[in-house]
Amino acid sequence: MAKYESVIGLEVHIELRTKTKIFCDCPADHGGDPNTRCCPVCMGMPGTLPVLNKEVVNFAVRAGMMLGCEIAHFSKMDRKNYFYPDLPKAYQISQLDHPLCEHGYVDIEVNGEKSRIGITRIHIEEDAGKLVHTESGSGADCNRCGVPLIEIVSEPDIRTAAQAKAYLERLRELVRWCGVSDCQMELGSMRCDVNLSVRPVGDPNLYTRAEIKNLNSLKSVVGAINAEKARQIDETQAGHTLLQETRRYDPEKDKTYTMRVKENANDYRYFPDPDLVPIILTDEDHARLRAMLPDLPEERLAKYTGEFGLPAATAQTLCDNPALANLFSAAAESVKQKKLLANLMLADARAAEIPAEVWAVLANLVDSGKISRSAPEKLLAAYRETGREIPALVQELGLEQVQDTGLLESVADEVIAANPKAVADYKAGKEAAIKALMGQIMKRMKGSANPQEATQILKEKLAKL
Repeated sequence: MAKYESVIGLEVHIELRTKTKIFCDCPADHGGDPNTRCCPVCMGMPGTLPVLNKEVVNFAVRAGMMLGCEIAHFSKMDRKNYFYPDLPKAYQISQLDHPLCEHGYVDIEVNGEKSRIGITRIHIEEDAGKLVHTESGSGADCNRCGVPLIEIVSEPDIRTAAQAKAYLERLRELVRWCGVSDCQMELGSMRCDVNLSVRPVGDPNLYTRAEIKNLNSLKSVVGAINAEKARQIDETQAGHTLLQETRRYDPEKDKTYTMRVKENANDYRYFPDPDLVPIILTDEDHARLRAMLPDLPEERLAKYTGEFGLPAATAQTLCDNPALANLFSAAAESVKQKKLLANLMLADARAAEIPAEVWAVLANLVDSGKISRSAPEKLLAAYRETGREIPALVQELGLEQVQDTGLLESVADEVIAANPKAVADYKAGKEAAIKALMGQIMKRMKGSANPQEATQILKEKLAKL
């Protein structure tokens, strides 16, 4: 094994999070009962005409910019012809010689060694359906037909399974970060094909490769690479001729198996799709889409821990969820206590449903002492139910904390007079006694007292006794 090295290129298919499909207005979410989210257009029925979803182009360009690609001013759609049961029209609309994005890169680090993995191209295309196999037979579910994809094709710059894993992790992070896909491999919204050949270490030539299709987890990618490398080395050392072919990986047996002899591009009989006009993007389009890009995840993390003063774990939790991080950043512009805001948002499992301005209002109300730290939970529940403004809900639910110094002093005098034992315990050095006294104040004021102010007043009065 030490005499040989792998030459690996990855083809990654990522579903875009548009509301509708690439060429029709069917929902892009391909769940539901079989064949309930498809139409004559996405099934390619005779007489139908596709119309390109503009948002698909926008999303693909944003992903390309995030990955350092050059963005084309002219691009076009092509027909890729092949016959398969889950592709009713017997061709896929994709891109051949004029993709949207080219010449990008992803920087990775493995065991302290940094590498740059080139990206050859990113193009848009439609997904096919899927076959459903049961004991009674097989059927085709076309719900996924026409779901928009980007295919990200890397240069053959990867040498190890560890590098491939690091590349996919960084790719997933960046694509998720710019908001165009959730990249959930376990749900099929990110899938990977591995192209792999082996050669003697130091040999600059490229040898016959095999493609391992439809890997849907990082673990499977690593296993497939290691298994296929071992197979090709064994075949080479045995003097056998390797064929360019498509293979599948069986994780239970940890082996790859032949599916079919690999087709070449001319086998697909590509030609420009006659029903779709070219995609023209101006310099103004490029500038507009570039302005929509967020800063890099590591830049955002540094800002949260540095300028905002968030604990590292809190900042990382926010950055692990791009939608939540964007929401937090928007709300933080109007909030002084950024850590308080982050804690409020992370305490709510459905925080991303709430607009940034609502989070800002809640954080500022807590910070000013106008509501208690526990009040946001009640306010959010009421907001989700009614959609009413937070200040109005504070009044309606009676959650505003009393900050009337005169009233607090009066209630504190009453509590001190009514609880001589707790007062004596506090004077004897039992700090816990003040909690009992504070509990009585909150009880008398039905929880509306500002706890910080009430505690301060109580301590000042006790100090004078």
